[in-house]
Amino acid sequence: MFPVTATLLRHRLRNLRHVIRFNSTAAYPPPSPPHFNLPLNHPTYLIWSANTSLGKTLVSTGISASFLLQPPAHSTKKLLYLKPIQTGFPTDSDSRFLFSKLSSLSLRRRIPISVSNSVLRSSLPVAEALRRYLQVSENGICDLNFSEENIVTGAPELMCKTMYAWEAAISPHLAAERENATVEDSVVLKMLEQCLREEMECGSERNVLCLVETAGGVASPGPSGSLQCDLYRPFRLPGILVGDGRLGGISGTIAAYESLKLRGYDVAAVVFEDHGLVNEVPLTSYLRNKVPVLVLPPVPKDPSDDLVEWFVESDDVFKALKDVMVSVYLERVERLNGMAKQAVEVFWWPFTQHKLVAEETVTVIDSRCGENFSIYKASDNNSITQQFDACASWWTQGPDPAFQAELAREMGYTAARFGHVMFPENVYEPALKCAELLLDGVGKGWASRVYFSDNGSTAIEIALKMAFRKFCVDHETLLDFSEATEENKHIVVKVLALRGSYHGDTLGAMEAQAPSPYTGFLQQPWYTGRGLFLDPPTVFLSNGAWSLSLPESFSQTASEESGTFTTRDEIFDKSRDTSVLATVYSTYVSEQLQEYSGISQSAHVGALIIEPVVHGAGGMHMVDPLFQRVLVNECRNRKIPVIFDEVFTGFWRLGVETTADLLGCKPDIACFAKLLTGGMIPLAVTLATDAVFDSFSGDSKLKALLHGHSYSAHAMGCATAVKAIEWFKDPETNHNINSQRGTLRELWDEELVQQISSHAAVERVVVLGTLFALELKVDASNSGYASLFAKSLLKMLREDGIFMRPLGNVLYLMCGPCTSRDICRLLLAKLHKRLGEFNRA
Repeated sequence: MFPVTATLLRHRLRNLRHVIRFNSTAAYPPPSPPHFNLPLNHPTYLIWSANTSLGKTLVSTGISASFLLQPPAHSTKKLLYLKPIQTGFPTDSDSRFLFSKLSSLSLRRRIPISVSNSVLRSSLPVAEALRRYLQVSENGICDLNFSEENIVTGAPELMCKTMYAWEAAISPHLAAERENATVEDSVVLKMLEQCLREEMECGSERNVLCLVETAGGVASPGPSGSLQCDLYRPFRLPGILVGDGRLGGISGTIAAYESLKLRGYDVAAVVFEDHGLVNEVPLTSYLRNKVPVLVLPPVPKDPSDDLVEWFVESDDVFKALKDVMVSVYLERVERLNGMAKQAVEVFWWPFTQHKLVAEETVTVIDSRCGENFSIYKASDNNSITQQFDACASWWTQGPDPAFQAELAREMGYTAARFGHVMFPENVYEPALKCAELLLDGVGKGWASRVYFSDNGSTAIEIALKMAFRKFCVDHETLLDFSEATEENKHIVVKVLALRGSYHGDTLGAMEAQAPSPYTGFLQQPWYTGRGLFLDPPTVFLSNGAWSLSLPESFSQTASEESGTFTTRDEIFDKSRDTSVLATVYSTYVSEQLQEYSGISQSAHVGALIIEPVVHGAGGMHMVDPLFQRVLVNECRNRKIPVIFDEVFTGFWRLGVETTADLLGCKPDIACFAKLLTGGMIPLAVTLATDAVFDSFSGDSKLKALLHGHSYSAHAMGCATAVKAIEWFKDPETNHNINSQRGTLRELWDEELVQQISSHAAVERVVVLGTLFALELKVDASNSGYASLFAKSLLKMLREDGIFMRPLGNVLYLMCGPCTSRDICRLLLAKLHKRLGEFNRA
């Protein structure tokens, strides 16, 4: 045994501190700024490299010289160089290098330019080294405001800025820690946006190019510990990758390129120094000529060489690189400007009346990062702005930026390993692992089988077939198919369902729901409505109190039981099962089912199908859980199989992994989709009990469940589902999980919820889990799915960076299971403010 010396102990403690800090920041970076607006009226590029010391600053300098010093040298030319993160300062300063070299090249070429260099903020050691004694903020960062300049009136302009500087010449996360000067990702991004907006919003009359040079390699940590390829991802600026021309550089360059592409970056070109190994040949082959590969002459190794001659020699390469950058930018802007027009000419959007959609109202989505869209706005100075996806892209989305990147990696790995393989009578790890997690999670305690399909509606079709077969077996109405004739093998089975529920767009799913705008003759001429459809009691928040609303179909006795609840938890309390209202519910359901009782009946209720707790597409109505629990119990007593449609409500959408936990009862069959994969890729499952599975057992294939899809249990979907299921329920990755209770913490600010529920413009509110919904007060002519009453309010909210898509006069905010409470509070605050303006209009 070696003795534990004081030095060794300090080393171990320091290492432990690094591990804790890195794991808490690098893997799960803080949320990106809630809203940004980046001008796209001039080209802006990130300068990346495959590793440190490969010449990013040389490339930035060469691009700058090619842009500013190529004749004709007009005063309208301006190049903005930003170095967000600089270590080793002031000994090492990339912006100072650019400032100095452009000045020298300007003299060499006899083209005057105006140059400036500034350092905005730094650690205290940097300020002390420069003898600038300034007030230090809480996080150890000083407003340095160091600058130098050589202004030439009427000349092209170079403006260099270092945003944050540390003294130690080490990785930024280590420098920030050692100098007690940390900077969070969101702060870096906010400062970068500010610098870009200040200098780039100078009108189309100026010819401007902007370079943002990163520090180290593509995956080098930033000051918070987040990888830089993740840090800058919200802005998704196009990039130039400085590759490695040395031995081993092919591998490093490809790895860097793949890291950028996997995160959704566009790489315009690869450029590197020639080391005589012809690395450009295999790189060009690998990239399949999609990205230009440019080779620079060898850089002189003599430290006394000022590199002016090297830049002159490299001029043609840098000119070609600059031309590529400008060309790629122009192509991008041209495409973005034409997308809305092209879309209205070629798309047939679902749930959209195209006569009501003007070209200028089409949203052009450039990308997504976590919960936010990046929206292109031609009318706003050709800008890219951020909008929170408040409808969760039709209730599918759950990832924050870190989780999105994790899912992308998982999908890429699985696609490379499996591609697509067929499912029947085969097994592969993603499908098996997914099934195991489902049965140990949402199906725990009741389900034993997993049936894979493509989407929610098809999962419902499968569930109906399962339920009807189980009903027929239990009630001995399933004749021996080999002896049956056309005359005696037909029975009529219907569903018991609730008005206002919605189970999908396929034919069988539509038959299982009550008449609605979705099922009318205009939409579905074949629709008959094969069900017994009951009006459900609903609960809602209004004027700060939770209230129960009973439909007119209930007796006077029941209406006397309606009232208010002290808290939302009281609504779900199982002690209500012994209440008078529970008896009223039970009597009502029994009376409705009486018509379908008995063997002699020509029609049977063969399944109960419900959306547990909340009806989504029907208007975000919260159904009294007591009523749904009574429905389940009454059907159990009659051997009617129970289907839970959790396509919308499952996987933490309502604050629990499965809404069976909210209801306090289990189904025979349940359907899941949407958040099953984190919303990244379509996949659906139908879970069933052993008894349901056994009802399809027999000696003939004709008794099996003959339903399937070409992509059933596709590997990418299953692998993504595995990652999503594990991520959402792990407190280490989802900080909203209350591990002791197995629920999400309350995400929506209670005070703001109360205020909105009491607003004069609001009829009712439903808030549960990741869902906040409100119904606007309107007259009868403005209510319902076709209502356009909220149009002006939606426009205001989109200006605030909130993308909403209403259900008529019902508006909703939907976050993800990982969304921070701060973001939810900000969304509610903006909504509350705009409601006041909307009500006064």
